[in-house]
Amino acid sequence: MTISRRQFLRLTASAAALPAMSRIARAQSYPTRPITMIVPYAAGGPTDVIGRIVAEGMRAILPQPVIVETVGGAAGNLGVGRVARAAGDGYTLGIGDWSTHVVNGAIYSLPYDALKDFEPIALLVSNPYLVVARKSMPASDLKGLIAWLKANAGNAAVGTAGMGSPPHVGGVLLEKLAGVRVQFVPYRGGGPYMQDLVAGQIDVVIDNPANCLPQVRAGTIKAYAATAMNRMAAAPDIPTVDEAGLPGFYLSNWKGFWVPKGTPREVVARLNAAVMDALVNPIVRQRLADLGQEIFPRSQQTPDALAAFQKAEMEKWWPIIKAANIKGD
Repeated sequence: MTISRRQFLRLTASAAALPAMSRIARAQSYPTRPITMIVPYAAGGPTDVIGRIVAEGMRAILPQPVIVETVGGAAGNLGVGRVARAAGDGYTLGIGDWSTHVVNGAIYSLPYDALKDFEPIALLVSNPYLVVARKSMPASDLKGLIAWLKANAGNAAVGTAGMGSPPHVGGVLLEKLAGVRVQFVPYRGGGPYMQDLVAGQIDVVIDNPANCLPQVRAGTIKAYAATAMNRMAAAPDIPTVDEAGLPGFYLSNWKGFWVPKGTPREVVARLNAAVMDALVNPIVRQRLADLGQEIFPRSQQTPDALAAFQKAEMEKWWPIIKAANIKGD
């Protein structure tokens, strides 16, 4: 049997189109079963709560539910590692943050590369930190606090949630930018160090607003500045670090979604679309705002934007962390 050149070209074109058609069909039918979202921290924490809120918003768009599974331990490394080892089929989604996908790569020897072993999906939310101090601190503003820290060089007790935690790394950046020396006091979490700050047992903390704002509002501690370029919607009366006299002292704990490396582009696009739709849902937005979270602008919710943002954060923070010789506990 012989075929004409025209028939041969038509058959060749049809064969070449089959893989693309197969990918499109796969993306259109995806997902056909529930998606598992891995949270690399304990149940009930802020990352878990935020992940569940966004997952509920995605359920309105996807034909299958997103089931949340918490895999805590090793500063988030166990859960992130679980995502890295999962099949790249779109049925394992990981939520991570500044600590898991930036800091941990600088302070731990990891069995995965936080930048290269994942496909980014979307940036979700961020929240700046607050510079707070015991109620009896004599300084009335951030410049006065820095002057007090300089006068008490090496003796001021600054609470942290352990080596490499945002309060610790933020304190290291404060030392660098303000030219001060402090004594870091590690705690097991925000609850214990806040108790000691309220009791006046330590002097300063660079803390998550969700943890310290209730005490600020109650008047049991002092707030000096938010570590961001813009004032917080949840606390508009607290000045930014730029306004308060320490320009560039920016620290935020942001969160994003990733899937394993090799996940098809069509599936990545489908998940990204579901996330973006969830983040414009008024109920989702209000619930996140109630937690003091600020949603990234829509232009920054793309996979490429997350990849670029994560890389820039590594380039900013890794030299600071390594110069301070911070090692994981």
